[in-house]
Amino acid sequence: MESFVQNYIDDNLKLLAALDAKAIAAVIAEFGKARDDDKRIYAIGNGGSASTASHFVVDMGKGASIGRAKRFKTIPLTDNMEWITALSNDISYDDVFVEQLKNFAEPGDVLLAISGSGNSENVLRAVKHANDVGCVTVGFTGFEGGKLNALVDHGIVVPSEHMGRIEDIHVILQHMICYYYMENQ
Repeated sequence: MESFVQNYIDDNLKLLAALDAKAIAAVIAEFGKARDDDKRIYAIGNGGSASTASHFVVDMGKGASIGRAKRFKTIPLTDNMEWITALSNDISYDDVFVEQLKNFAEPGDVLLAISGSGNSENVLRAVKHANDVGCVTVGFTGFEGGKLNALVDHGIVVPSEHMGRIEDIHVILQHMICYYYMENQ
C-alpha cells in the first residue's frame, strides 16, 4: 500500500514538472485581462471536470474578487441542472454548453474548457461557438490533448493517460490561476 501511495505521489510530481510555466502564465494573464476589461469568464466540463470548473468559478468569483476594486465575472455553465437537463432532453446533451453560451458569450469573454480526454463533444461544440463569437478559449486536457487542444487559443495538456492524475493536475492548474490573483493582486 505504501508503494502505491509513493508511486502516485511520484507520478504527480513528474506531471507537474512537465508543465510549461510560460504557457500557464499566459493563461493567467488572459483571466486578468478579462477582469480588467469587465468581460465574463465561463467554465465547463463533464464529471470530475465539471467539479473542477465549478471549483474554479467559486475561487475566482469569491477568493480572487472579494475586497478588490475589480472583480472576476465568473459563470459556471455546469451548475444549472434545470437548464442542463432541459437542453439535454429537448435538444441534445452535446449542446448543453453551447446553448448556454449563445445567451451570454461576447467578444473578449473567456471560456475555460476542461476535458480529460479532450474529446467531449459538448465541450468541443462550446469551444467552437466561443471561438466564432470572439471569446478567448483555454483548454485543460490530458492524454495527447485530444481535439480540444487544437481548438483552443491556450491549451495545457497533462501528459498522462490516468484520468485521476489528469484531474489532480487540472485542480492544481485552476488553483495556480486563482491563487495568483488571491496572493499577488
